[in-house]
Parts: sequence; C-alpha cells; structure tokens
Amino acid sequence: MKIISSTYAAIALLTLALDATGADTKLKWTELPPVPDKEGFAAPFVGVSNGALIVAGGANFPNGYPWEDGKKVWYDSVFVLGKPNAKEWRTGFKLPRPLAYGISISTDKGLLCIGGGDSKQHVADVFLLEWKGGEIRTTTLPSLPKPCAFGSGVRVGNTVYVAGGIENPSATRAMKNFWSLNLKKTQEGWQEHSPWPGPARMLAVAASADKAVHLISGTSLAPDAEGKAVRTYLKDGWSWTKKTGWIPLADIPAAAVAAPSPAPVIGDRHILVICGDDGSKVGFEPLSKHPGFPKRVLAYDVHEDTWSQAGKVPFSIVTVPVAEWNGRFVIANGEARPGVRSPKVWQARMPGKGKKGGQRK
Repeated sequence: MKIISSTYAAIALLTLALDATGADTKLKWTELPPVPDKEGFAAPFVGVSNGALIVAGGANFPNGYPWEDGKKVWYDSVFVLGKPNAKEWRTGFKLPRPLAYGISISTDKGLLCIGGGDSKQHVADVFLLEWKGGEIRTTTLPSLPKPCAFGSGVRVGNTVYVAGGIENPSATRAMKNFWSLNLKKTQEGWQEHSPWPGPARMLAVAASADKAVHLISGTSLAPDAEGKAVRTYLKDGWSWTKKTGWIPLADIPAAAVAAPSPAPVIGDRHILVICGDDGSKVGFEPLSKHPGFPKRVLAYDVHEDTWSQAGKVPFSIVTVPVAEWNGRFVIANGEARPGVRSPKVWQARMPGKGKKGGQRK
C-alpha cells in the first residue's frame, strides 16, 4: 500500500509564532448539548438557517461495530437547536431521503446540502434546508453534473464551489472535478472549471480565505491487483481565484484526510486544519483498540504560504462539517475512530477578525 506518512519532525520544525501576525489561532472548545442519538453520526449535513443550528442525516453502526459485523445505516433525521443556550434539540423532521457524506454550506437562505449518498448509490441532488415557522422546509436546487460523495465544498461570496469526491460507492478512483453554482443565479445551474493540477482526490479540506478557494490534503484512490481501492494520503494544497487560476501551496506537514471542512478561517488569513487522518494508523489492529485520530491543529497563513502548529483540540473527530453559528465555529458529531461515531457537539468562539490583506503572491 502506498502511503505518504506523517512527518512529525517537520511539524516540530514549524514553530513560527502566529501571534506576530496579530491573530489568535488557538481556540477554546466547549460542548453544546449532544444530539439525541446515543451513537451520533458520521458525515451529517450541518449548518445554519434563521439563527438555528441544523444537523441532518449521517450514518452510523447502531447494531454492532464493523469488527462485530455490524451494518452501516444511513439516516434522514433532522435535529434543530434554536439558540446556543438551548437545552434540547428539536426533533421529528426529515430529509427527502437518508443521506450522508455530502457537502454542507450555510447560506443566507439556509443550509445547502450537496450530493452525498446512501447504502446503494451516490447522488447529484442539491437542496436547501430552511428553518421557518417551527418547521424544516426543503427547496430543490439544480443537481450536480454528476453524483458525488466524499467531496469538498466552500462558499466564496455568492458562489459555492465543489471539488473532488467519488461518483459511486464502488469507485476505485477519485474524481477531479471543480464546479460552481452562483447562489444569485441558480437557474444557470452548475458551471464546470479547470481542476487543480495535482492528483484527483476525495475527503480533502476546503476553505475560503482572502476571497480564494483553498483545497488541502485529502486522499487519491487507485485499484490494487485485486481491484480494491487503495488510498494514497496527500499533503499538497492549492488555491484558486478566477484571476489567478490554481496556485500551489506549501505542503501541509502531515496529511489530514477527512478533517472537518469547510475549515475554520481566522481573520480571513489563517486556515485551521483540525484533526484529520494522517495515515499513521492505517492497518492498525485490532480495530476495536484504534486510538483515534490526531488532535493537533495546523494553521496555514495564506499571506506567508507557511504552516505552523496551533495547539490541540479536546476531541478526535473526522468526516464532519464545520458551521459558523452566532460567532462560533461548531463541529457536530463525526467519526471519533474507525466505525465509532460521536453524538457530541463542540463549539469555539471565533476570535476577532484580523487585518485583511492581498492575495498571496
């Protein structure tokens, strides 16, 4: 198996203090009420509508873990937390179908849910979830050019961008796609753009910083001799604007596959890559004793094209979106270790915005 291993020595050498830029990149995380499901979900849709936090769909193993021959189940349940100080989630709402592993984007009108899949197929569906009048309302939007799950997406201004993923559950190669949808002109549908020069990928980190799309890490796929998909953990990164096209970024010190995405951004300058699978525990046995994923946080400075350490988090979580809600970054549920989900919901107050600068040169 070809694996790009994590380079802890390289991380140790990257000790540039971000305080010199005037940005506090170390966040203090606290817990919100957990979702009312004892297992929690991997890859739900998470976002905000009319001041409420929404967690919808996702997948877990309710009747035994994978090493116990448990079967994965996909869900259509929707949970709503009206305010940060609310004590309980509101329940009883449904998605159009059970879905997980899609892309979550909060918009001015509600939570945009893009792609994903269920136990049999991946989908090209795109729809908006709106919390209004004590109900969840669903509005269908133009479908993606192809079915897509495990992709990455981000909003820059009024435009949503989608990159990578896989087209169907049995895919042995990742997609190399870059699509956009103008939220002010949704009738025009999705537009296709030239993709990044690096490898095709899935489970990458996306971020919007300095008015650019950033795509970091992820994993490529290739079939082995038996036709099974094998991952190659990636450390490259790219940024894109219409003006510049794709620009390579400094390699991330350690791969961060399935790290929470869209990644938190501080001051429109520092992208925080939280946790993520670095490949160092691939093949770990017994799986029931897997120690979880790295709790480190790496910060990318889009002006200096440098990486540095930005502390640790009190959780080990991957395969989950990040939402901005009432001045907070929120990470709801996710995968705590292979096959194990978490019902916990974490929040961190967003530091004050730093000074904005020009596009990295």
